[in-house]
Formats: sequence, C-alpha cells, structure tokens
Amino acid sequence: MTTVIAPMVGKILDIQVKTGQKVAEDDTVIVMEAMKMEIPVVAPVGGTVQEIKVTPGQMVDAEQVLAVIG
Repeated sequence: MTTVIAPMVGKILDIQVKTGQKVAEDDTVIVMEAMKMEIPVVAPVGGTVQEIKVTPGQMVDAEQVLAVIG
C-alpha cells in the first residue's frame, strides 16, 4: 500500500478518482488549493485506489494522508 499525501496545508477542491479505480503513476488523484493556487496531487505509483480519506472542502495539514493506493 502506498499513501498519497498533501504536499502542504490547504483545502481539498476536487477528488478526481473513486475507490476501486485504477490509476497510473503521475495521474492526478486530488486537486487542492493552497496559497490561492490549485495544486494537483498525483499518484506516486500505479495501482488501484483502496481508500479516499478526505472530502471536498476539507482543510488538510501538510503530509496528511489523502488516499491509499494498493
């Protein structure tokens, strides 16, 4: 299992995958807003999305786990 983590403090704008969906390395998983910019958070590895741990509008901390890819 590999985790997708927030690169910085920010707000979740959009979740672009669903649980069970296959993703490739560098696919955008989540879009977050930080410092008035949209930041795409990409999959560090290819695999299947096992769990999404955030919801749109949620504030997250730096290095918080956003999703799990297996």
